[in-house]
Amino acid sequence: MTKEELKRAVLEQIDKHKDKIIDLGQHIMANPELGYKEFKTSALVREHFEELGLDITEGLAITGVSGVLCSGKQGPNLCIMGELDAVVCPGHPFADPVTGAAHACGHNGQVASMVGSAIGLVHSGAIEYLSGKITFLGVPAEEYVEVEYRQNLRKQGKIRFLGGKQELVARGFFDDIDMAMMVHMAALKPDTKVVVGGTSNGFIGKLVRYRGKEAHAGGSPHLGVNALNAAILGLMAVHMQRETFRDEDHIRVHPIITKGGDLVNVIPADVRIETYVRGKTLKAIKDANKKVTRALKAGAAAIGAQVQIEDIPGYLPRISNPMLDEVFRKNAEQLVGKHMVDSGTHGTGSSDMGDIMHLIPAIHPSCGGAKGIAHSEEFVVEDPDTAYILPAKIMALTAIDVLWGDASVGLQIIEEFEPPMTKEKYLSMWEELVGEGD
Repeated sequence: MTKEELKRAVLEQIDKHKDKIIDLGQHIMANPELGYKEFKTSALVREHFEELGLDITEGLAITGVSGVLCSGKQGPNLCIMGELDAVVCPGHPFADPVTGAAHACGHNGQVASMVGSAIGLVHSGAIEYLSGKITFLGVPAEEYVEVEYRQNLRKQGKIRFLGGKQELVARGFFDDIDMAMMVHMAALKPDTKVVVGGTSNGFIGKLVRYRGKEAHAGGSPHLGVNALNAAILGLMAVHMQRETFRDEDHIRVHPIITKGGDLVNVIPADVRIETYVRGKTLKAIKDANKKVTRALKAGAAAIGAQVQIEDIPGYLPRISNPMLDEVFRKNAEQLVGKHMVDSGTHGTGSSDMGDIMHLIPAIHPSCGGAKGIAHSEEFVVEDPDTAYILPAKIMALTAIDVLWGDASVGLQIIEEFEPPMTKEKYLSMWEELVGEGD
């Protein structure tokens, strides 16, 4: 069988199981779970891996699950990922009524397309013609939410990182992974179905707690120390820093107050804030983070309150691998035409795929199929074929290209990749970076 014949066979199998793949994506969308709590979603992925006869490992970083397809021949280990978790968006039409979780970012599409690529590769018998392994991974906790909850998990020793891919790096899962890819569902322009390449911001996470002194808010406010006023002043001081952020650094600071006090007639003595400090480069992030920390401390000093600031490992900027991107792009163009494939620019959001990209060749393209603003109640699947089936096909075809025959393409990508960091440097970098924040 030629490579092109094999590709056609894979595409036929994905089309044959199209309804099953779409049903999986829609089911996950209707049953969202937050990071490190994706037990139902993980179990569902495991069921599909079992049907495909993959070598399964579960309980990865609490809820992660992998399935390995092995050729029995020497070659690279390619990881195809789908993220299991949702965000909090209570107004979303498919939001969980209790937790407010909703797939307002398209991770349901990621999981469906990841499983869809496995379906095509397994049922076509593709692995017989490839060298190496394909590891399909349902990865937890990409959305950096419920920061205080996850920080408590860190303090209990249950996790080291708030992001699932980061946690898997720390636990050694990626030690034998040679390259990785995943596709993000997105609401793209009408004349675009696929976006390849591009970069994104990284960030540091921050937990901030202002402590004051309670007093009767009406009868004796002069006896209290208002932690809410301290927090408001601290946030105003952060805003005053914004003119010092350079446009080319793409700094984003977007705090929320998660606790503003206890009772309206008691001077607030316990006020809590969560925020990110995002930027295009580590240098820019570190500079902005120092300014934010200084500003937050100033609010406490002005009111006479105390402030505790915890810097937490965030995510590294995304740097896509150009060679692997090009393989993906060619397959996308063959399926939808060059005119429907665009090149990514710089995005000011973040993903822990950026952390993986600093260690191994990895890509994070996007496919359309959604409508609405990401992370909003408007974000839903509009075109299931583009959201679920198209990325499954492109990833499966890309896997064939990099592992075909003796995996010469994959080996070349690995050989020419110069990792910005080793694993050891990566782990120590985060320890040093967050240690500078206080």
